[in-house]
Amino acid sequence: MTYKKMMKQNLVIFLFSTLALNACAKSRETSTKAAQPSAELQQKIQKLVEKTQKNMIFVEGGSFMMGDFGHVTRKDKLPITGLYVAMPLHKVTLDSFSLNAYKTTFDEFDIYTEATGQKKIAMQEISKKLRVPNAPAGVSWQQAHDYCQWLGQQVGIPMTLPTEAQWEYAARNRGQYVIYPTDNGEYEPGRNVWSDEQRREFTKSMPDIHGVKVPTLGRFPPTPLGFYDLATDSYEWMSDWFDPQYYKHSPEKNPQGPATGTLKSVRSTYQEAGVLDLKIGGSVTTIYRYGVEPNPKFDKDDNAFNTINPNSATAVRCASNSHKPFI
Repeated sequence: MTYKKMMKQNLVIFLFSTLALNACAKSRETSTKAAQPSAELQQKIQKLVEKTQKNMIFVEGGSFMMGDFGHVTRKDKLPITGLYVAMPLHKVTLDSFSLNAYKTTFDEFDIYTEATGQKKIAMQEISKKLRVPNAPAGVSWQQAHDYCQWLGQQVGIPMTLPTEAQWEYAARNRGQYVIYPTDNGEYEPGRNVWSDEQRREFTKSMPDIHGVKVPTLGRFPPTPLGFYDLATDSYEWMSDWFDPQYYKHSPEKNPQGPATGTLKSVRSTYQEAGVLDLKIGGSVTTIYRYGVEPNPKFDKDDNAFNTINPNSATAVRCASNSHKPFI
């Protein structure tokens, strides 16, 4: 190859390389611009950040006896729920943490899906009618986990789902022998939890919804620590895998649940029957625990596929393991 030919070839390679680099740079620039949220979305995110900072309640750590404490507090020494999954009573010691005063609403979760380029949740035929103001967002475990992590990134403090131990410790006012997670530890339909009549009247105000018990948050007094709706309006996802036998070998210090599993733990309750049934069944107590499929889905052949959100009964309340108050 002659010197002139070699120079021409090198020049061609150089020009192609320059064009390619410029194209890549423009592509990255376009991608960066596309990823930037609009001013309106940025404002929504900022309001959510401020609201989150305000509503994160600092819970000072300590030791408590976790599980069914009936044999310690009752004269007859009988368990409170009779559920073996809440036994045995065992000592747990927790570091300080923070937990949101409220479950996450649809409006709040919509900000997350918009910011991350995802579709809105619960847009099925029936479920979208239940997106009333202050209704808790019905989400899968993965959606709940991802939301809390994203929210922590916006706030600037790592956030996640609470552990079962953290939730129970907070619901029992830092581990006191409190049966119901209400303002006074009692279960008083109509005053500190929904009554059946209140639920019916609330549903009547929404003519498009028939026979569905619509949840909405913040209608009743909070617990002494400031938490709302720990006893009603959707189960809450925990970070733990669910094992009915876990309490038999749970470590004392900051238990995280089993390493693996097929179900995820939930706390709180979802009102499917009358309020009296919930009290008798023990599902509104601070010690009630249950396992749920983490990412339930309807089969496309199922009649419910296009009408109901498969996660309608499960919500998210975010936590942080930061040892200092948010504000």
